Amino acid sequence: MPQGQPDYVPDDGLTTRQRRNRPLLIVHTGPGKGKSTAAFGLATRGWAQGWDIGVFQFVKSAKWRIGEERALNVLGESGEGGRVDWNKMGEGWSWIQRAGTEENHAADAAEGWAQIKRDLAAETYRLYVLDEFTYPMKWGWVDVDDVVETLTQRGGQQHVIITGRDADPRLREAADLVTEMTKVKHPMDAGQKGQRGIEW
Repeated sequence: MPQGQPDYVPDDGLTTRQRRNRPLLIVHTGPGKGKSTAAFGLATRGWAQGWDIGVFQFVKSAKWRIGEERALNVLGESGEGGRVDWNKMGEGWSWIQRAGTEENHAADAAEGWAQIKRDLAAETYRLYVLDEFTYPMKWGWVDVDDVVETLTQRGGQQHVIITGRDADPRLREAADLVTEMTKVKHPMDAGQKGQRGIEW
């Protein structure tokens, strides 16, 4: 196990072990590439520890077959680590304008969040990946205050990772770990579209 001393030890009455094992709320945000990739890397790490993983994708198209989904599903079915459930909550709301109204998409997002709340209450998973979940909050489809309250009051040993640009300041404040991905350079700047194996 990695060794090291934190810069600050709070006077919170917890033992070192209790503090170390607190469930985390993690936010990966910012304009740079790698937010979802990092979250799925953590999901893989959790799976290897025997954790049950719940992935909830909020804006990527339900028709996309992304590499992380295939890999985590194969791992989940292997029986060697934890269970993996992959839930697609939308039809490309942010990237592709498809048939359907904003009201339909808002209702789908609200139902997706309601399902996550049910799973949190039941302590269904040890690790939740809420991929691209900042967008339904930004667009007003999911109430930020409800998200913050629910996640800060969740029971058990449930880690939650939220990805997406423009994370609300209230979410950032509530999180235990916030990583801001900054873009220095990207192939799209030179007109190159996303490619298989890199973007999906």
